[in-house]
Amino acid sequence: MKDRRLEWCFAVASASAALTFPALVAAAANTPSAPAPPPLPPIHALKLEPASLHLQDGRDERRVLVLGVTDGEKLIDLTAQARYAASSTNLQIDPQGYIRGKAKGSAEVVVSAAGKEAKLPVTIDEAILPPVRFVRDVEPILSKAGCNQGTCHGSAKGKNGFKLSLRGYDPEYDYQALINDLSGRRFNRVNVDDSLMLLKPLAEVPHEGRQALKPGSREHQLVRQWILEGTKLEDPAAARVKQIEILPNEVEMDLPGRSQQLLVIAHYGDGSTRDVTREAHFLVSNSEVADVTRDGLVRGLRRGEAAVLIRYEGLYSPAQLTVMGDRSGYEWVDVPEHNFIDQHVNAKLRKMKILPSPLCTDAEFMRRVYLDLTGVPPKAERVRAFMDDQTPVRQKREKLIDELIDSSDYVEFWANKWADLLQCNSEKLGEKAVWLFRDWIRQQIAKNTPYDRFVRSILLARGSSYENPAVNCLRVLREDVSRSALQLQQMPRPSLREVDPEPVLRRGRLLRASGVQARPDRPECDFPGSRRLPQDHRRGNPLQQLRRR
Repeated sequence: MKDRRLEWCFAVASASAALTFPALVAAAANTPSAPAPPPLPPIHALKLEPASLHLQDGRDERRVLVLGVTDGEKLIDLTAQARYAASSTNLQIDPQGYIRGKAKGSAEVVVSAAGKEAKLPVTIDEAILPPVRFVRDVEPILSKAGCNQGTCHGSAKGKNGFKLSLRGYDPEYDYQALINDLSGRRFNRVNVDDSLMLLKPLAEVPHEGRQALKPGSREHQLVRQWILEGTKLEDPAAARVKQIEILPNEVEMDLPGRSQQLLVIAHYGDGSTRDVTREAHFLVSNSEVADVTRDGLVRGLRRGEAAVLIRYEGLYSPAQLTVMGDRSGYEWVDVPEHNFIDQHVNAKLRKMKILPSPLCTDAEFMRRVYLDLTGVPPKAERVRAFMDDQTPVRQKREKLIDELIDSSDYVEFWANKWADLLQCNSEKLGEKAVWLFRDWIRQQIAKNTPYDRFVRSILLARGSSYENPAVNCLRVLREDVSRSALQLQQMPRPSLREVDPEPVLRRGRLLRASGVQARPDRPECDFPGSRRLPQDHRRGNPLQQLRRR
């Protein structure tokens, strides 16, 4: 009996492996592989960004973007293959292209790439090494190494008895935790290299986070120097970054396989700036279109659009990315523009070299408009009546949109959608509160409350959840209010895809009633200025705007 059970278990395991392995192979096959870099077109000149450098002290290290200028003034990133030569000995250039001042004065760097040269003027204010600062120097290293992430010491309860503020939002708390926790035993001021602050991230002693810093690296040396100088804390308010600047903030690649280096420049309250690319975090919104390295090198994988989100010390900034792909044979065909929406849509279609789709049929329009606005298909007799109507196409479609927006089905459908988004459920709110909140949402949609007022009434809600039902949203979200609000408003932008010309827009196709061309490149895209078609905003419901045009 025992042998028979073992045989049965082995057979089940073999069958599971037989089913799982092909699925894993298929999933791996669907993962976009990095295309080979395409050949460089003729380069006519080099463009440097920024055009000059201003080094403020001996720790100010900066890099420049080297861009090749092609026909039509198109730019291709050549930073990775550029070579640098300093004209004097008061400059030092490391293998990654970071430029650092060694003596006060002016100098020049000759940059060469693709057979062309450009000169970079450099001004050095001071070459003295300033003290290492906790907020500006050490805290960003902890963030980049992941020490204060939610999966490590930045979690609500910390890790192994040691807690840091999540992503370094409270540098004073982090400083006190490092200095005073364990009676200050994380630092050995007599023998700096024996400090737990160094031994742990270097993995010289057991550490669950493994090796966070490489021995001898720039980050290791900065933390070590900070301990050597006495682990001092500067004024956190003055030392915090005020703004980050991304170079370039819009990336256009002609073909998949191209790459573009991003630079992140931090601006501080005292007017100073510094290159923080090595400490910044990079995340791409669509991994099928592009990927990005830890150092900010973006690589195009396939035709499409994506956004690269850059985070540094609690500040966020996006860089828009477009991978054009081969569009040989493309020629724009003029289409009528009936309102301002058409102008924006057609401008984007021209930019992406996409031809507008043809107008959908009455039957297709009815199915789409009913499902989008009410969530239910139209009845057969209603479809027949609509198709038999001899009124001009645009007029009868506008009339149908108006009828559906004014219907109770529209209100109920979108009240349910918003109730789901705002997590309106009895388990978290209770039986009475959930129905009060659900009815409040329904009233806002029925009254066509502008979107900004709708959001403001939720985020600023106060009082009893029975008397002011909008408070229930804050009861559900609690500590995650800001993050959840951003997730609700900043819906992910789908990728640009090569699809069949038949319009597949869920929302943009509705606007065909007023002559707006559908956009097959973005199946879930809304027209410019909105996130969802029936959603209200400052100027009211977008569909109702069309009724006045």
